[in-house]
Amino acid sequence: MAFGFFGSLLILSLLFKHFTCQLPNTDEFYVSNFLKKMGLNSSMSYNFSGSVCSWKGMHCDTKKENLIGLKASSLGLSGIIPDTTIGKLAKLQSLDLSNNKITALPSDIWSLGSLKWLNLSSNQISGSLPNNVGNFGLLEVIDLSGNNFSGEIPATITSLLSLQVLNLAGNGFEWSIPRGILNCKALVSVDLSSNRLNGSLPDGFGAAFPKLKTLNLARNEIHGLDTDFAELMSLTSLNISRNLFKGSVMGVFQGQLKVIDLSMNQFQGHISKVQFNSTYNWSHLVYLDLSENQLSGEISLNLSQAQNLRHLNLAYNRFAIQKFPRIEMLLGLEYLNLSKTNLIGHIPGEISQLSILHTLDVSSNHLSGQIPSLANKSLKVLDVSHNNLSGEIPVSLLEKLPLMERSNFSYNNLTLCALGFSSETFKTAFYGSSNSCPIAANPVLFERRGNGHKGLKLALALTLSTVCLLAGLLILAFGCRRKSRKWVVKQPSYKEEQHISGPFSFQTDSTTWVADVKQASSVPVVIFEKPLLNITFADLLSATSNFDRGTLLAEGKFGPVYRGFLPGGIHVAVKVLVHGSTLTDQEAARELEYLGRIKHPNLVPLTGYCLAGDQRIAIYDYMENGNLQNLLHDLPLGVQATEDWSNDTWEEDNNGIQNVGSDGLLTTWAFRHKIALGTARALAFLHHGCSPPIIHRDVKASSVYLDLNLEPRLSDFGLAKIFGTDLEDEIARSSPGYVPPEFSQPECHASTPKSDIYCFGIVLFELITGRKPIGDDYPEEQETNLVSWVRGLVRKNQGSKAIDPKIRDTGPDYQMEEALKIGYLCTADIPSKRPSMQQIVGLLKDIEPRTSL
Repeated sequence: MAFGFFGSLLILSLLFKHFTCQLPNTDEFYVSNFLKKMGLNSSMSYNFSGSVCSWKGMHCDTKKENLIGLKASSLGLSGIIPDTTIGKLAKLQSLDLSNNKITALPSDIWSLGSLKWLNLSSNQISGSLPNNVGNFGLLEVIDLSGNNFSGEIPATITSLLSLQVLNLAGNGFEWSIPRGILNCKALVSVDLSSNRLNGSLPDGFGAAFPKLKTLNLARNEIHGLDTDFAELMSLTSLNISRNLFKGSVMGVFQGQLKVIDLSMNQFQGHISKVQFNSTYNWSHLVYLDLSENQLSGEISLNLSQAQNLRHLNLAYNRFAIQKFPRIEMLLGLEYLNLSKTNLIGHIPGEISQLSILHTLDVSSNHLSGQIPSLANKSLKVLDVSHNNLSGEIPVSLLEKLPLMERSNFSYNNLTLCALGFSSETFKTAFYGSSNSCPIAANPVLFERRGNGHKGLKLALALTLSTVCLLAGLLILAFGCRRKSRKWVVKQPSYKEEQHISGPFSFQTDSTTWVADVKQASSVPVVIFEKPLLNITFADLLSATSNFDRGTLLAEGKFGPVYRGFLPGGIHVAVKVLVHGSTLTDQEAARELEYLGRIKHPNLVPLTGYCLAGDQRIAIYDYMENGNLQNLLHDLPLGVQATEDWSNDTWEEDNNGIQNVGSDGLLTTWAFRHKIALGTARALAFLHHGCSPPIIHRDVKASSVYLDLNLEPRLSDFGLAKIFGTDLEDEIARSSPGYVPPEFSQPECHASTPKSDIYCFGIVLFELITGRKPIGDDYPEEQETNLVSWVRGLVRKNQGSKAIDPKIRDTGPDYQMEEALKIGYLCTADIPSKRPSMQQIVGLLKDIEPRTSL
């Protein structure tokens, strides 16, 4: 009997041994509780049996008493980490929870005083990083990259004296880098890229980190000079791209740097000065990107000494006109981008010696002559577009193209036999080239002679079909020409009068402009999407009824805008750029062709252009529903005045709604927010999505259009550049009510993205208040304008007084007040205090109305 009793006890003790190990206050309990509450269970190939030290990803001390390492990356953990779980692992030294879906941290995690290694990267953690991070006094590595942290980087980082690796990339940290980071002298790697940091680096930044090897500050708005990095003598990799650094680049080339990326900043000065920095050993250099700055002079770097260089990008600078630099000694080069660097002369055949070169971009230069054979076996990307190259494209090169990832030969004077290429490829990759194939080059013509007369019969059938089709089209065209549109003023057909001679003079209420051409039909019109259409200035004359006032849509700062239908039924708005341009015809054409390639759902697409003498003419898709100026301030498109037009509806050709009445979308907060967000996205794309960034220079209500589907679209982007550097900023200053305060300062010489942002803030104020930038009356205010009135109310926390009564009851007031605060940030007097357009898009999305449009 006694034996049976003790035997039962023994069996029960074995059965419950595992559960007693998971009693509260044990590491096994805390970890098990953590994993299960975060969505992990034994059915997901995770075994909870045995000691916690035997579990996957767990590491205990030598005595198997305490957990010192926990790795639970890529396990699909999701949600908020609860308290009293991993925060209770008192001896934990290493914690890796990367690549999960964690949204928040427990409050007790900051008590892990023994922690040396923390990896929370690639999760969804949001909110600010608490000052409690300073409790990790022994921390050596912290990786919080790829989350949604926001706010300032905590000043308590100064307590992390043992920190060697700091990675906060891909978050939303704001403001400047805290001065306390200078105390972290053990740092070896710092990555703060892709945040919203601004301001300058703390004084003494370079001298503070004698061991720092890698520094990445890319994609922020930090400003400073090259000298900020002069004392980082251990540095091997520096990436400060997409910031606001200025000055010479000479101070950067020092120490043991292997990777240097200074692209998309504001560095200036002669690049030739760099070669006189005798302290830098060029043989260290592996990666160099100086693109999209304002560097000048000739490309005369010590390339002959850079034998280990793999990547070289000098594109989009202001270099002097020069011949192709000698690069044949760079036998290890894999990537070469010299686009828009003012190169002239021939492409040297010696490039073929670069056997492992996979990318070659020499587009947008003045290169001439023939393309060399380019026998580079590894070549995957080739762009020689926008040059003056001529002759035949080597057959050996054409044979490689199907194996390449991308190629572009457009906008040259090249010829090729395009057999084997689709018509779409020919139009996109060889636009402007001549397709010249001898008959014998097409073996298909000789293949099927054994098939009797089948081929002949097919050819005859196709010929007859084509003749019939052409006859039908001619009859249809003749019938269509006899029908006149109601809006067209009857004018002579300049397409028919082929020999009519110029010059042609046209007049509006505010300007007279002249197209100094001898014959209208001899001046081509370029339509980007339909390059095979043979359209000339004569067609523009016919489409606009000789630029008659009856087809005049508006008169803007750039010039008059006319409406017309081009051959092929293309409905367009024709904008005549009446200001004198300092660009040559070729330069203007290249700028317009570049703008034509820029596509975004919230941009009015540039359809084509015409260079009629000295006159530049831009052709846009027609926007059926007018612009924001009409919507807010003018009639009949605008919000109704004293008369009751709530039941009126205008339509044109049964297409897009022109006015939906006072109870429609045009008078709701949701729709005005949609316009604001769409316009912000368009500007963010121009500032951050284009290379180089495009400064609009003329953001205002009349530049925001509504298409057939009532989608907002920003127009006139990049047009100021067509007038050349002498006039573009003068034009930017000439819109009453939309002039940033810095333009009144003598030291301000050029528009910046921040001036666009100021003007966007005014447009945002217009959308919410329904008032004009200048000229309206304001309660209890004398001689004020929209910006000063709204900013005054926001400062007094009385923003609700500014809301347009017509939209006040169509959405929550707090959303509109938040939008006013966003406009307040945009219109700050000091440009550096204004947020970026990417940040503005995020702020507007945060207050997006939930009601459907």
